[in-house]
Amino acid sequence: MKHEQAGSGPSGGGWSHSAIDAATAVVIFVIGVVMMIDNHRIGSNWAEDGPESGYFPFHIGLILCIASVAVLLKSLFGKQRNREIFVSWLRFRLVLMVLAPTALYVLTIQFLGIYLASTLFIAAFMRVLGKISWIKTVLISVGVNVLLFWMFEIQFMVPLPKGPLEALLGY
Repeated sequence: MKHEQAGSGPSGGGWSHSAIDAATAVVIFVIGVVMMIDNHRIGSNWAEDGPESGYFPFHIGLILCIASVAVLLKSLFGKQRNREIFVSWLRFRLVLMVLAPTALYVLTIQFLGIYLASTLFIAAFMRVLGKISWIKTVLISVGVNVLLFWMFEIQFMVPLPKGPLEALLGY
C-alpha cells in the first residue's frame, strides 16, 4: 500500500495528529460540561448524610473538562506538537461514508422505529456501497429485520423502539 505524504496525491493532505487531539479535546470538554450540568441538576453537593447522587459524576465531568483543556492547550500551543498527517482527506472521506449514514440511522430510529430504520440502513449500504442487486437487497434487509422482530418482540418479549409501521401492525 502506498504511503501518502502531506499535500501530495489526490487527497491533498489531511488532519494532523495535533488537530485530531484538539478536536477530541473539544468533544470531551463538551461531554464533561453536559455531565456537570446534568448532575448539578440532580444534586452535586455533599449533604448531611453524605454525597448527593450527582456528586461523583459531577466531579468526574469536572476532571474531564480540566484534562481536555490541558490537551487542547498542548495540541494548539505545545512546543512538541505532532504535525504529521493523522488521516488523509481521502481516507477521512471513507470514514465519513460510514459515519454519516450511521448518524442518520440513529436519528431515523427516533421517527421510524428500529426495525424500519434498520431495514433502510442495511438496504442503503447493500445497494450504494455493495452494489448488490435490488432483489437480494430487499430480501436480505427485510428478512434480517423480520427475523430480529420475531426474536426480540415475540420470543424474548424485549420491546425495542417502534415506529408507525409497528403501530399499524398492532405492536
